[in-house]
Amino acid sequence: MSTNPSPENIPSNNPEVVGLDAPQPVTDESVGVTAPAKVMRIGSMIKQLLDEVHSMNLDAPSRERLAEIYERSIVELTEALSPELADELRLIALPFRDGVVPSEAEIRVAKAQLVGWLEGLFHGIQATLFAQQIAARQQLEHMRQLPGSGEAPPAHERPGTYL
Repeated sequence: MSTNPSPENIPSNNPEVVGLDAPQPVTDESVGVTAPAKVMRIGSMIKQLLDEVHSMNLDAPSRERLAEIYERSIVELTEALSPELADELRLIALPFRDGVVPSEAEIRVAKAQLVGWLEGLFHGIQATLFAQQIAARQQLEHMRQLPGSGEAPPAHERPGTYL
């Protein structure tokens, strides 16, 4: 997830874009993440776990522990998401069967599915932030072109010398 935003490079102040056809400013509610840093930490942890167990043969206690981590991660993530995204996550992240230790394949599929969903979420956040930055730049350029924007007219357009 190296191409995904980290809490350090996500703007903490969202400039408001004003205009009739301008997009709404990006807020935690509009992207559906109430605790972006928490989502990033959990996503990074899950990806790291998936990378670590990829080449290992897991015994029953290890698989059971990974299943617990996975299910706890789902609970923590749903607390950091909007109700709509939390419902979507619950629909795709099916729980393991009670009392049955999941196989290595089941754990890897579940983890990969969760990592894929999180990467999609991160890409959606990035796209929203990028769209807002472009809209803000366009609005700023438009404002600079308006008369009375605070810029002095060129010297050849000024009517004489003032003392």
